[in-house]
Amino acid sequence: MIDAVGIGMLGTGFIGQFHTQGLRHVSPARLVACYGRDAARREAFATRNGYARSYDSIDAVCADPGVDLVIVSLPNELHLEAVQAAARHGKGVGCTKPLGRTGTEAAAAVEAVTRADVWHGYLENVVFAAELVRMHEMVEAGGIGRPISFRAREAHSGPHAAHFWDATKAGGGALLDMASHGVEAARYLFGKETPIRDAFAWGDTLVHTERTTAEDNAVMLMRFEDGRVATMDVSWSSKGGLEGRFELSGTGGRIIADMASTVIRAFIEQPAGYLAEKADADTGWVFPVPDETYAHGHDAMMGHMLEAFRTGTPPRETFYDGLAVNQVLDAAYRSMRSGHWEPVSTVSAPNP
Repeated sequence: MIDAVGIGMLGTGFIGQFHTQGLRHVSPARLVACYGRDAARREAFATRNGYARSYDSIDAVCADPGVDLVIVSLPNELHLEAVQAAARHGKGVGCTKPLGRTGTEAAAAVEAVTRADVWHGYLENVVFAAELVRMHEMVEAGGIGRPISFRAREAHSGPHAAHFWDATKAGGGALLDMASHGVEAARYLFGKETPIRDAFAWGDTLVHTERTTAEDNAVMLMRFEDGRVATMDVSWSSKGGLEGRFELSGTGGRIIADMASTVIRAFIEQPAGYLAEKADADTGWVFPVPDETYAHGHDAMMGHMLEAFRTGTPPRETFYDGLAVNQVLDAAYRSMRSGHWEPVSTVSAPNP
């Protein structure tokens, strides 16, 4: 068992900050090193958060002898490269969603960590949020009978970082960006042992036509082998701040969780600083989130991941879960082109 875990953070942007903040209450975590492409921002990030060292390459962080666990908080196009670098240096690795831009990339990530025999965790924060965990507990207790259908609505007015808008680099648009949350939430609530048969999807660029060729609005259905269905409705053109609503219906009831809700509302005439992710207004009626890192599940996720790594046990979410999500989304993108239900490929990577 490892007493202290040396963290190597790859990425100093929005999600890198969230992941770092998620480690604030995790006592075994030592912030050893970080990497970011922009030198000034990288140095500021290291100073602000207390990382002992900063590097100008992914490989340098992974090679640092003080780093035990590499956290990949980079743009989508760098996920596979970062995972392979961590595996090459024999380091445990956690990767933010999506694991890959495609199922092929995700399978290559699984192959890298399996071949190197290193610990791996899929950093899907939604299934660690208190609301989703409580939903899962109620399902397990039989509170709503047998789950029948699931619906996720996730939306905001557009990504905060430029790399999301490049469809080729990012690998997709709103569907890949946000339905990845809903797909894994559905697997978590229905039971990961339930096979997924196929997917159907529509998507189009309706608003941000000058910024991206990717879909900025999409709807997809994910059908399980037993006929039950999960729906993901996502948008990059929804004004008024971040939406995150999840609804599960069963034979004996239903559960609704609104992860974007907050108990605070205020009317302000002058800006009062950061309010919440994707907030579209900083004056008038505003809805600040008291503790966003906790509210979005990052605290619980990072605490769980480090405890699993420290004790040498598999976490609740591994790269195999990330691969499953990518394979569902691959089918959804094929459906967007074909206009038909498309089968979900089976896992094409080494078995855990």
